Amino acid sequence: MSTAPPSAVLLIQTAFIGDVILATALLDHLHQTEPDTPVDFLVRKGNESLLQQHPHVRQVLVWDKKNSKYQGLWRLLQQIRAAHYGRVITLQRFASTGFLTAFSGAPERIGFQKNPFAFRFTRALPHVIEGGVHEVSRNLNLLDPEYRGPVVPPRLYPSPTDEAAAAPYTTQGPYLCIAPTSVWFTKQFPQDQWVKLLAALPTHYRVYLLGGPPDVEACEELLRASNRPNTVNLAGKLSLLASAVLMRGAVLNYVNDSAPMHLCSAVGAPTCAVYCSTVPYFGFGPLSPFARVVEIQGILRCRPCGLHGYRQCPLNHFHCAYGIETSQLLVVLAEAELQAASCKPQALSYKL
Repeated sequence: MSTAPPSAVLLIQTAFIGDVILATALLDHLHQTEPDTPVDFLVRKGNESLLQQHPHVRQVLVWDKKNSKYQGLWRLLQQIRAAHYGRVITLQRFASTGFLTAFSGAPERIGFQKNPFAFRFTRALPHVIEGGVHEVSRNLNLLDPEYRGPVVPPRLYPSPTDEAAAAPYTTQGPYLCIAPTSVWFTKQFPQDQWVKLLAALPTHYRVYLLGGPPDVEACEELLRASNRPNTVNLAGKLSLLASAVLMRGAVLNYVNDSAPMHLCSAVGAPTCAVYCSTVPYFGFGPLSPFARVVEIQGILRCRPCGLHGYRQCPLNHFHCAYGIETSQLLVVLAEAELQAASCKPQALSYKL
């Protein structure tokens, strides 16, 4: 007697790059627990390259939020309903993706309780930002409310093309990567702080500045301000996955609490995450085998000032960033050098 194939699953995450990267932990979990279940993934336009070559994704759906946003949302709903998914899971707490989930026609419609359309979900879970629970665990609980396993890192799969694009930069001797920008000002270590670090880094390291096309000018300004020899601006020159390949081979990657940190986690790249206004306690911290968080020492009463970053410091002093010492960043480099020599991974631990 033949058995009907399992109904497909649709995962929805149309937020920023880092959110999509963290969601890839669900893809590996589904592949391990339900290897025959087809999985599709809906992302915002611009993030599809992260998943188009992913071995555990059948199809990538794309929502263009910048052009005919709501017409596109309606067309997506028709596409989703026509696909007859068995489960639709939104990882976001916003009305738009809640709408797609609630009216998808899927027998199982899953999301967080804070979503405005949660009343039409078949299962709605709390999104708990306390106790150091990592976002990966929050997401995995949508798949399995009883999941209490390890906080598995996200995982991306660079293609041979991505590997080839990064290869010319990995053979120039030992190198470091710095991803100096962020979408949010208060998540971004200031330029003059990066300049101090660049001046203090050992001269035998080549330094690559990384970012997307919007970050080209900021990285060029940093390059001019530092005037450090053996420093190269690669912003806008590598794809996200090629950048991940480059970061994987670095002695250390200096990043903000932003997408490049999650890229590091997804390929196991050594990470020094600089936290300004936000804190790892929110559950978005690095998950690489070697990962260190650098933040201002001591208590700053105004920190954290919110779950997400701001366009400017609410108190106009930004002491959470300017209070970080260059020596703190150099200590992590020394640890990374020892780690590379010993090849004994150490991981940050998170509570479940």
